[in-house]
Amino acid sequence: MAHTILGMRMTSALCLAFSTLLLAQAPPARGRRGGAPPAHPAYEVHSDRTVTFQLRAPEATDVKVSGDFAQTALTLVKGADGTWTVTLGPLRPAVYSSAFTVNGVRVVDPANPMIGAADRGSGSSLFEVKADQTEPWDIQPVPHGTVHINYYVSKKFQVPRMVYLYTPPGYETSAVKYPALYLMHGAGGEESSWFAEGRANLILDNLIAEGKAKPMVVVMPYGRPGQAARFGPSTPPPATQGVVFPNDVVEDVIPFAERMYRISARADDRAIAGLSMGGNQTLETGLSHLDTFHYIGAFSPVVFNQSVEQDFHEAFADPAATNRKLKLFFIYCGKTDTLFSSIQSFHEVLDQRNIHHHFIQTEEWHVWRNWRDYLADFAPRLFR
Repeated sequence: MAHTILGMRMTSALCLAFSTLLLAQAPPARGRRGGAPPAHPAYEVHSDRTVTFQLRAPEATDVKVSGDFAQTALTLVKGADGTWTVTLGPLRPAVYSSAFTVNGVRVVDPANPMIGAADRGSGSSLFEVKADQTEPWDIQPVPHGTVHINYYVSKKFQVPRMVYLYTPPGYETSAVKYPALYLMHGAGGEESSWFAEGRANLILDNLIAEGKAKPMVVVMPYGRPGQAARFGPSTPPPATQGVVFPNDVVEDVIPFAERMYRISARADDRAIAGLSMGGNQTLETGLSHLDTFHYIGAFSPVVFNQSVEQDFHEAFADPAATNRKLKLFFIYCGKTDTLFSSIQSFHEVLDQRNIHHHFIQTEEWHVWRNWRDYLADFAPRLFR
């Protein structure tokens, strides 16, 4: 069963019980129809790309803001009118996440409808610092694909789950079978994360329109065991040793996607990629199913170097055979990422084992702006 997002819009319903701390940013104004204008988000991006956060909380005694724009939380200063403010930057053009902590309680921006998806909380508010030129994740006047929300019952976990799926422009009017990229989220995300926060659909729209990437289907499954987070809590099975969280990509997601959509079943037309936890799953799944995936992209992956010999014994057993099957194997990581050292060590093991791969080192750390860049670099390399 599938439900299609035609306008590429998502809504989030959030209920915040902080009326004693957070007052309205502006008093309600009555129009001719009795409505009030939307409150102004609690941030302002200036022309010099500095950003000011401001939150009216006159009874609060401590307000901080955190997000992927800084590696530590920033303390806001209280003004005479009870509004707390802080200015940071300038920031590089990108989409950023943020959340306030008011007297120790974490809250998202009550007036910002841009929310990043999460499976273990209320997510984060998002804001964008614009560049002078268009970026790969910007919405542009190009043909757009369609994002579908699909529901299936996982045989592996015996629970209902969700998968987001992108079909490229022209899919509905063509009869061809498309190659597919299976794209995994990180530990704090869920199946909508690459759409809501990663803007994978817009990145693919733009790359395809520019002729940089081949039209492809992108399948975005839920990476944790158990039922989909939006269906409520469940008791997950224990994780397999060496794997951060097991997934049902090979057993359930691929058969479901190929049955429901015109997707090629050839390994030469199948790729897997993912970030952080999903990067670990990408390595574990991809390198142990070389007859299923011929393209692998690990974005800031979690790696257990103490168990790599066991985790990847199939790929290591015959490096020549592994290299014949792998058409592309890329690993990306930021130099200040806390995972950089373990990933670099894994890269060295791959070199020692003569497994052909590319290790791309970038700036910054474990942040979405890196992962968007990695997808924009990786996708054009696929299915050539």
